[in-house]
Amino acid sequence: MKKVLGFSKILLLATSFLLDLQVMAQPQYNAVGDFFNEVCSACHGTALEGTNLGTPLVGVDLANGEQVDQIMASIANGNLEAGMPPYGNIYDEGQIQSLAIYVTEQRAGFDYNSYQMRESVSIPTDIQESRLHNFQLTTFNDEIDPLPYSLTPMPDGSTLVVEKKFGLRVLSADGELSDLISGTPKTWDDSSLPEGLRALDRGKGWMQDVVLHPNYESNGWIYIYMGDRCDHCNEISREQNRPVGMTKIVRGQIQDGAWVNEETLWTAGYENYTTNTDLAIGGRATFDDKGYFYFTIGAMNGFYDAEIQNLARPWGKIHRIHEDGRIPEDNPFVGVADAIPSIWTLGHRAPQGLEYDAERGILWGTEHGPRGGDEVNNLLPGGNYGWPLTSRGVDYDGSPVEGKVDIEFNIEDIEQPIVDMTPSPALSAFVVYRGEQFPDWQGDIISGSLKAQSLYRFEIEDGQLVEKETLIQGIGRIRDVEVDPDGYILLLSENAAGSKVLKMGPAN
Repeated sequence: MKKVLGFSKILLLATSFLLDLQVMAQPQYNAVGDFFNEVCSACHGTALEGTNLGTPLVGVDLANGEQVDQIMASIANGNLEAGMPPYGNIYDEGQIQSLAIYVTEQRAGFDYNSYQMRESVSIPTDIQESRLHNFQLTTFNDEIDPLPYSLTPMPDGSTLVVEKKFGLRVLSADGELSDLISGTPKTWDDSSLPEGLRALDRGKGWMQDVVLHPNYESNGWIYIYMGDRCDHCNEISREQNRPVGMTKIVRGQIQDGAWVNEETLWTAGYENYTTNTDLAIGGRATFDDKGYFYFTIGAMNGFYDAEIQNLARPWGKIHRIHEDGRIPEDNPFVGVADAIPSIWTLGHRAPQGLEYDAERGILWGTEHGPRGGDEVNNLLPGGNYGWPLTSRGVDYDGSPVEGKVDIEFNIEDIEQPIVDMTPSPALSAFVVYRGEQFPDWQGDIISGSLKAQSLYRFEIEDGQLVEKETLIQGIGRIRDVEVDPDGYILLLSENAAGSKVLKMGPAN
């Protein structure tokens, strides 16, 4: 039996440098392609274009279905009448899954060896058609730093914009960008990657999300999600002579163009600060309709770190606090020995979006899988969402996720995603749409993506995905999605030559 595996646990467990290695050691992504070429290319072609021995696998409808499980069945069972032998008795399920995911990636045009953002993106101005609403895009501002992170519409029609390496600006209702707001927490603009790989810059001490208090118009509170950075503040930092970082939540107010009255609401002990990049944090936050504040912390100590399942560690979790930083007494792990009491859910890899749907009372989250397994989740109190125990995707080298950490679990105890996106488009931030401009989208999730550079619509009813639609493609890495007070959708498009704020409204 031939195996597609080869990049083993030593690489995966080198947690302090894991994310850097995933970029710098690009050949690992080629392992699945090499396996496909060895097993399948003689009949289906190295570009899946087909040969005189076998059908093409791209650019055509597949006879037995295009989902991963359907392709897996085709590979395992074969089709003797068409000359394809069954491979289920030759290769194990994990190998067949990796081949099926590779086929879906190639059909979607996803390239796992490309990290650079586009130099520039041409935004279409003509009418875009979708099933329920036709729409148009306009460029509202194109002067933002190439690495922004979030938008927050303000009641007066302006918008707060976070440039993660530099800080906070205000985008006026006329599309004019202000100078940086003075006095906000310090940010750091250095990176451990060479110039050019801008989409995956590695750094610590970034500003990420910005959220308004539900009663902002009366109290003026603005909440900032930060990557807090320090030098020689814990043993790892002193031993490696490197800065370390971890999530910090602060709030303050803007008066006369300056950040004032700052309060720190949540930090982790220095023993939890790591050498990993803020890219792994996820960096999203939201309020619910009762005034509780939720925020994400991704796999800050490495994607295959068993501590993600450890309630004594903050990473790989969604957290919940009161608006002033106090811990709610009804949090699910309050009183559990050694548990961090702010934890709301656990088992998260790279949470990229977090929003509360007040009409349904649901806290929604999106997160990245590895190679496949992007998820939209209903975040239930105390829920375990499985990482790094299980995933519907495979690791970057094609090996199964299961077995990477030595923890026994029951799959019935793992909350399953409402939406599984395999192959992985790198789902990012999203909104639950409520507004006047697109009445037939009420309650639908409008989600951006990074790798696919696409905007998706998910209709979910009674915990089931009813419809999935790609609204538009090729408009840059969509870092944030928001709805302004008039119901227009704002998109933050990340581009190497300078990012853009796009406004999406009905056609004409």
